[in-house]
Amino acid sequence: MALTANSSIGDWLNDPVGGELVRSLLAQSGANAEQLTPILGLPLQQLVAMSQGAMPQSVVDDLVRAANGGELPIEDEATGAEQVVPGRFAGKTVIVTGAASGIGKATASRIAREGGRVIACDIAAEKLDAFRAELPTADIVTVAGDLTQQDAIDAVIAAAGDRIDGLANVAGINDDFSPAGETPDAVWDRVIAINLTAPFKLMRAVLPLMEAAGRGAILNVSSEAGLRGNASGNAYTASKHGIVGVTKSAAFMYGPKGIRVNSVAPGGVATGIPFPPHVSEYGSGRLAPFQQAIPTVATAEQLAASITFLLSDDGVNINGAILASDGGWSVQ
Repeated sequence: MALTANSSIGDWLNDPVGGELVRSLLAQSGANAEQLTPILGLPLQQLVAMSQGAMPQSVVDDLVRAANGGELPIEDEATGAEQVVPGRFAGKTVIVTGAASGIGKATASRIAREGGRVIACDIAAEKLDAFRAELPTADIVTVAGDLTQQDAIDAVIAAAGDRIDGLANVAGINDDFSPAGETPDAVWDRVIAINLTAPFKLMRAVLPLMEAAGRGAILNVSSEAGLRGNASGNAYTASKHGIVGVTKSAAFMYGPKGIRVNSVAPGGVATGIPFPPHVSEYGSGRLAPFQQAIPTVATAEQLAASITFLLSDDGVNINGAILASDGGWSVQ
């Protein structure tokens, strides 16, 4: 079988020709094949997205040509590729935060392609505009702003109008892996503000409209760090445990009113979100063996599949769930 950009990294490494090509490419940057262990199941194409611009598409195309005698073979569908459901969000307005990149962008894109009206929010205005330009026929309204500020939240609600069917709180940042005894005020305050306080305030803003309509779905992105203590640092872990708490509380309080509130807890995801420039030496060293045990790294599109399932009517009987979309990390 011909190697393509959609062939898994593992298949490339196991192929006599493809393996040599990939190992040679890695060696040029001082890396080795062992560093790819968590992402062996991802398609080779995913390296472009993960590199955040460091690896252009031409590199992958050149690898594919070299593995196939100079030709680009017809692509097979990637394993785990999106199965778009036309019309699943038709007539619905859904707010998606963090929509300019990563999981948020994949979620907003899928909802729009499935017929929904998307209120796409992010602090990165240029990337947000670029996302909207990728889907020129879709119903996407962009709102650029810092959701830790009330005026940005007000702008999102105003853009949505009188009908809000769904809210996907996706935006988030990493911490510095510091344990509680080392966490600086600036790290704590920023991580809690973005990862927990902003999602809570958006929930608070949309719930009255959903309550009046007698329906609605809210999806808050937590993390494996919301289920355990050995996945990240103190601030991030606290923020994601907090997301689990506000999700369960709201699900209990508003379930009788026709509003479902759920959470997805990702494990490793190939989004390329950067870490702070300075991370805790002790914290990162303590976490390393457990992070290396991640069974697989998912694509943003795979997380969007879990998120949109719970936001859609397909999740009609699910309320207060914390779905571990982590490739099985949570059972280890």
